[in-house]
Amino acid sequence: MERLQKLIAEAGVTSRRKAEELIVNGRVQVNGQVVKQLGSKFTTQDLIEVDGIAIERSPKVYLMFYKPRGVISSVHDEKGRKVVTDYFKDIIDTRIYPVGRLDYDTSGLLLLTNDGDLTNHLLHPHNQVNKVYIAKISGVVTSRALEQLRHGVKVNGRKTAPAKSEIMSVDRKKQTSLVKLVIHEGMNHQVKEMFKQVGFNVVKLRREQVGFLTLNGLVSGDWRFLTNDEVKALKKL
Repeated sequence: MERLQKLIAEAGVTSRRKAEELIVNGRVQVNGQVVKQLGSKFTTQDLIEVDGIAIERSPKVYLMFYKPRGVISSVHDEKGRKVVTDYFKDIIDTRIYPVGRLDYDTSGLLLLTNDGDLTNHLLHPHNQVNKVYIAKISGVVTSRALEQLRHGVKVNGRKTAPAKSEIMSVDRKKQTSLVKLVIHEGMNHQVKEMFKQVGFNVVKLRREQVGFLTLNGLVSGDWRFLTNDEVKALKKL
């Protein structure tokens, strides 16, 4: 059994938050009875209707996307900017949403799905799913700065978990560095803030990997469905 708002959201009717509003406003019926209690649980065998129209459970969709810079990691943007789901609206008729987020000016690997359980699993801090970033840094990064990152730094009053880091290359003429950083947390602007705390600014940022999934074979704006084996492996991370 699952929460009613979750069943509605996974059917592609609307977001879970909007589904809660529909329930509270008495617009949802289950087996012919209006249900206004949030948290009520039902199964896909129950007849669930929104405004008198029965919902249909959408098949699970799992895909990975190479998000370009200048795209919002959301299903909607109030400012009218391009969002990640714009790339799939004419291809996939099931409502999907991003697993976590990448900043507007950050590119790289982003997972999208309509599987709420997998989303929660991947984002839960306890599971410590590694994310690999390649950061172009203004300045020549020092070994002392990397050592600080490896021990954790304070971001917004909270100390980050130890990060794996290594310098991939240095351009002393342009005074820039390319650094690989591996973290498992997901605080807002975390990578940029971590480097800022050790005295450096991120010029460009790309997420190369989530768990065992990489960008291999994709270019910016490309995407592909995950295989069944990949989905099973993600659920075991």
